[in-house]
Amino acid sequence: MLLDSSRVRAFVDDAVCWHRTGSEASLLRLIRSRYSGVPHDVAAAYATLSARTGALLDAIDRGRLALPTSDRDLVLRFAFRARRARALDSELEAPMLEAAILEAFELTEELSESAHLRSEDRGGESDVALADPVPRDVSAGVPGWQRHFSASALNTYAECARKWFYKYACGAIEDRGSAASAYGSAFHLALEDFHGEFPRPRAAEESAMRRRVRECITWAFERNRGGFDTPVEFELQVRRAQRTAQRYVDWLIAQERKAPFEVLGREVAAELDLEGRAFIGYIDRLDRDERSGGIGVVDYKTGSIAMSPAEYAEKVRRFKDFQLPFYYWARTAAGDRVTKLVLIPLRDALLDVRPIVLEVGTSIGIDDLTRSRQRMIELSDELSSGRTPHFDATKDPAPCAYCAYAAACTSKPPAEGRRFGS
Repeated sequence: MLLDSSRVRAFVDDAVCWHRTGSEASLLRLIRSRYSGVPHDVAAAYATLSARTGALLDAIDRGRLALPTSDRDLVLRFAFRARRARALDSELEAPMLEAAILEAFELTEELSESAHLRSEDRGGESDVALADPVPRDVSAGVPGWQRHFSASALNTYAECARKWFYKYACGAIEDRGSAASAYGSAFHLALEDFHGEFPRPRAAEESAMRRRVRECITWAFERNRGGFDTPVEFELQVRRAQRTAQRYVDWLIAQERKAPFEVLGREVAAELDLEGRAFIGYIDRLDRDERSGGIGVVDYKTGSIAMSPAEYAEKVRRFKDFQLPFYYWARTAAGDRVTKLVLIPLRDALLDVRPIVLEVGTSIGIDDLTRSRQRMIELSDELSSGRTPHFDATKDPAPCAYCAYAAACTSKPPAEGRRFGS
């Protein structure tokens, strides 16, 4: 084996740092090194997982990733070696410590000599033996996606093709989720229960609605308590949700005066066949306008959303969001006359609830929805073909900030604040 002395030097330096400080960052670099004994994809997956949990060896001990027996044995062997290196005598001088680290990681004598780690060799230059060139592997496409599609999967692909590859093609890590996702799940569950009792919001029932929505929020968040890291965070998010829910009732009462509606369905399954590709999803709420009889497709949003109907319509036109267009075509195929596509923001307890409403035919045209449908077909065909050899990372650093795969992605753009830094 031909060895790269600079990489060996970096490996041993990281091992020394791990031994002396217990630095988790050094340990992550060790497992991703070519000298760790762990396959690159497995090491990258564990590095991504532990970057979120902060405990690589604990994640390995618990077997957080489902691996073939051979790969799992290699990962466990690395953990054993890393612990041996960490437990070395802290009084060892640098040359002896580096030699002991090489022994702890069971690296060969050839590696030790090639890396020039002995103190007497530090100032010399090494002879490099060049290997014969190896023919380059022929690029092949990633195996085609053969399962059903969803609007969220296409949104992920539109945001960052590399993220889609990690999440859907590789299933790289088990994402435990975040407090934000737990908040959203709980709020959706609370409103599903609430509108089961109040399908026709009425001002005459204001007191009952306010009391019931408080009960629904309390119950739903208790069911999702495990999604919050601390009791304090849980309590703060419950209070935020309770205030937001009361503003939601304010909007229901105002809407009842302006355009009364009936909730026809909650968490309604949306299924659509697009030229042989199955799309599946769930609609948060289906409304029927009591005056016109038109159907409104409603999606609750507890995260960031467009600030106006024009902004969201532009995202649809640029093929950056497929969710409401997918729901439109799914309900149209089911025989509904869909007249409205609605996003309801439920993120900020300090602001009134002001939905983003797209009137079909005015705020957003049928042509726009038709083009979105065609693009869904094109993307699903592309992802199913198995002909895509490479999934490029996004050029926008914003999505990387909360991406579960950012630690493993070597192609992500520099963070906005560091783009022009030295």
